[in-house]
Amino acid sequence: MSKIPVGISTCLLGKEVRHDGGHKHSRYCTEVLSRYFEFRSLCPELEAGLGVPRPAIHLRESDGGLRLVEVKKGTDHTAEMEGFIDQVIGSLADLRGYILMAKSPSCGMERIRVHNSDGNVVHRDGRGMFAEALIRTYPLMPVEEEGRLNDDQLRENFIERVFAYDDWMQNVAGERLTPQALIEFHTRHKFQLLAHSEQIYRQLGPMLGDLKSEPLADIADRYIHRFMEAMTKRVSRGSHVNAMQHLMGYLRDSMGDADRKVLMEQVEAYHRGEVPLIVPMTLLRMAQRREPIGYLDQQHYLSPYPDDLGLRNRI
Repeated sequence: MSKIPVGISTCLLGKEVRHDGGHKHSRYCTEVLSRYFEFRSLCPELEAGLGVPRPAIHLRESDGGLRLVEVKKGTDHTAEMEGFIDQVIGSLADLRGYILMAKSPSCGMERIRVHNSDGNVVHRDGRGMFAEALIRTYPLMPVEEEGRLNDDQLRENFIERVFAYDDWMQNVAGERLTPQALIEFHTRHKFQLLAHSEQIYRQLGPMLGDLKSEPLADIADRYIHRFMEAMTKRVSRGSHVNAMQHLMGYLRDSMGDADRKVLMEQVEAYHRGEVPLIVPMTLLRMAQRREPIGYLDQQHYLSPYPDDLGLRNRI
């Protein structure tokens, strides 16, 4: 399997590009995710020409919007950053996700401090200048901060979204768009949708009921925006149980009473928080392999990403 192209802040790869000449090496990224992701690194501050080491900078409010200025001298580097962003942003369209460095006035995804002209913090809900441009330009692209990947649910959700978005980009987007490609994508991800948002799941099926009612590209655009919106929602234990029970309905005739009882016991144990998701999911997959159901073979919910990432062992 070819690696998935994913953007990353350069300092997370262990490169000494931070303002103090240091780095923020993420071993999870370089030793685990790198097995499946082909990382493309950027350091906006370095590549905008601010150098290493460089004076600390922060976001500052002004009448014209947010500015990127040096903390001590007040030198304004907004133009350099905007020039770099304009130069590079179009080259990122093929990425399937992006991992950003937290708390950075260029790369921070959320909770970035914004200051007034006196250097005092006026609020803490800003976003780094590069991160803002990235998310605005590519609203479908999964974006996450490295620190938040320490949360088991956030990590699993981000990686699941990257693999789903890669499927869309490889098999549906652009010139690959056909009615069949769109319907097959929806079919592959039905149970993932059901788990993430039953409400959106029930909206997207009818949306594909008449693909001649308007231009196919318009339907696909509306579809994938709603799909990715659903995928950002965390899946509760109850929602996973609901999805697994729907899957079990397809296996009803192929499972013996004893196997069905064991599976139900483990689904209920998962619901109570006594075992991780991997336990009932493994039993479901074993039942499917023993007596394959063609429809379930297509379902990415059973294997949304490589098993050796171990993501379902921790949720």
